[in-house]
Amino acid sequence: MSPPAPPGLAATAVATPPQPTDPTRVPTPPPACVPTTDGFAEDTRRLLRERLLVTHVAVALLAGAGSLLGLVGVPILPPEAGLGRDVVVFPAVAFGQALAGLLFLRRYPDTPLGTLRWVEFSHFGAFALLSGAARFLVLAAHPADSPDPRHAILLYRFVAVITNYPLVFAVVLYGVLIPNTRRRSLAGAGLLAAVPVVATAAAALANPEVLPSLEFIAPVTAAPLFMALVVAVFSATRATQLRREVYEARREAEQVGAYTLVRKLGEGGMGEVFLAEHRLLKRPCAVKFVRAEFAADRSVAARFEREVRAVTTLAHPNTVRVYDYGRADDGGFYYVMEYLDGPTLERLVRDRGPLPPGRAVYLLRQLCGALAEAHGLGLVHRDLKPSNVLVAKLGGQFDVAKLLDFGLVQDQATAESDGRLTRTGTVLGTPAYMCPEQAGGEAVDARGDVYSLGAVAYFVLAGNPPFGATTVGKLLAAHLTQPPPDLRTVRPDVPADLAAVVARCLAKAPADRYQTMTDLDAALAACGCAADWSVRAAADWWAVPAFPPRPRTPTQPDQTPGDPDATCVREPAGERSV
Repeated sequence: MSPPAPPGLAATAVATPPQPTDPTRVPTPPPACVPTTDGFAEDTRRLLRERLLVTHVAVALLAGAGSLLGLVGVPILPPEAGLGRDVVVFPAVAFGQALAGLLFLRRYPDTPLGTLRWVEFSHFGAFALLSGAARFLVLAAHPADSPDPRHAILLYRFVAVITNYPLVFAVVLYGVLIPNTRRRSLAGAGLLAAVPVVATAAAALANPEVLPSLEFIAPVTAAPLFMALVVAVFSATRATQLRREVYEARREAEQVGAYTLVRKLGEGGMGEVFLAEHRLLKRPCAVKFVRAEFAADRSVAARFEREVRAVTTLAHPNTVRVYDYGRADDGGFYYVMEYLDGPTLERLVRDRGPLPPGRAVYLLRQLCGALAEAHGLGLVHRDLKPSNVLVAKLGGQFDVAKLLDFGLVQDQATAESDGRLTRTGTVLGTPAYMCPEQAGGEAVDARGDVYSLGAVAYFVLAGNPPFGATTVGKLLAAHLTQPPPDLRTVRPDVPADLAAVVARCLAKAPADRYQTMTDLDAALAACGCAADWSVRAAADWWAVPAFPPRPRTPTQPDQTPGDPDATCVREPAGERSV
């Protein structure tokens, strides 16, 4: 059997162009999803941006309040200090700089770390320059005449203390809030602490009257600044150490074997799926963890281990590749699959409507090939559904159907030899696409997959599953008792020969269905519409420059909890969704 596939995957391909009037032919090449791993630098970038937002807001509020007080005649320094109009101008400039930086940070949330460092420099640098200029002006100004000979000395001492406070606070805030290494924190906080010293020295050179007050100004300036510098450097160093420890612990927790977890893609009936990356090969992959309630059961864990081992032997190009499997540190079971880019059949049909009959046959035949190989090795999928089939663009090839999620695959040899691993009387699968024998809790063979693939074919052609019951119980009953609906009554343009193939797949009795996937593939190939879609048609469809709604990832289920399409487990005493 040779199902159609893109170039290089199979030998048979018909190069007939698609009909240009087909209303369902909609463009979609989804953009490639490249996994990214946030490093410590990215963690620092996010934290720095958050802290700069805090400092800009604080400075804007304080400077705005100071400027407003000066405008209403309540200056933050007395007129004797000698600032004059600058008592309003300086806070106004600080307010404007803080507001501009705040707007920039809000406007560009993804600003690189290097740019944020320049924002940090401009913010604290402007604050330091304004504070230093204010200190120089008040110390360099000649005080008004006074009969008290101590007036000048007391005034210089007062303004020296008052103008020192803003920079003491700036040094502490810089060390505590801004993420820095010890060296960087020492350099930045040291420059801030040096500003009052330099301003005082410059003022003493410009105004000799300050010299008698230096014996008081020097200690009251240096002591608070030195203590602030010590606090700043210690806080920044310790905070960086703790952040790195937390980061390394988090990264270690995200390691599973040789793989680093990047982000969660979704969850399905049997577990959660994460986008991951091989630490050495840097190859993206999907890691699926079996739910704790399943992994804790020894018989279920043994079944998964045996079956994943069997699935790794599958080599068909239309079967998702399983790279690895094992147990995580917490005892949970996981396996690693290839990560593919493209919509699932579920998402494709939900977003774009039913597929043209020719394209449906083109994709279904690829699935027949993948399932034929599995059946030949004694493996039954048991969970065929549109969300477990990916339509991918792979290596320059288009419309590559990939069969996903062998989480419920059954090794018939194992099932027959070890009844403890099969759990007779328990229903596993997806109700909307479940074969009658599976719905009744009976053993399922390859013909059960034929039925489920027929239900998938019905969905891609009609836009809905064969049975539309609203509860799991009603769906199971419909598969057991109700005749399959006529596909042509739902969609009259489906060719009669294709509708007959789908109807035979949906026969209640396994003996009335196609007995093998090879037989089904031959029947699909004999349909008149099989030549309506080809490699070239697929390439044309993917080449149309239009951006579709973002598709789900191949291992991200389309169902939601409670959805009758969701994978379920049904015990003999009742039903429950998982």
